[in-house]
Amino acid sequence: MTRSARGLRPENAPAAVRQTISRLGANIATARVNRRWRQEDLAAKAGITRRVIIRIEAGHLGVGIGAYVAALWAMGLHQEVGEVASPERDVEGQTLAAARLGQRVRPPTELDDEF
Repeated sequence: MTRSARGLRPENAPAAVRQTISRLGANIATARVNRRWRQEDLAAKAGITRRVIIRIEAGHLGVGIGAYVAALWAMGLHQEVGEVASPERDVEGQTLAAARLGQRVRPPTELDDEF
């Protein structure tokens, strides 16, 4: 994936990534509106700028994950973010790790007698 100085480029991002960020931004916007907060209110509570809130709600890929989490935190919705890739929820990772049980992580090193 190509990365620009301003973040992941939409044209290079997989559709699933674009859709997920777009949905997250829309969810944040809905949560804000349900609370009857203005974008300025959320920005102040999250410690970020209104411009960043606008970009978050638009699902902009160039916004850092910290800003998304700050917006969620300001609304009390951040708890599940830390569980997103937790080992307990990673069924595929657990399966792969279990298949390797008893195997060495690194290949054995061979010593040669040549100096």
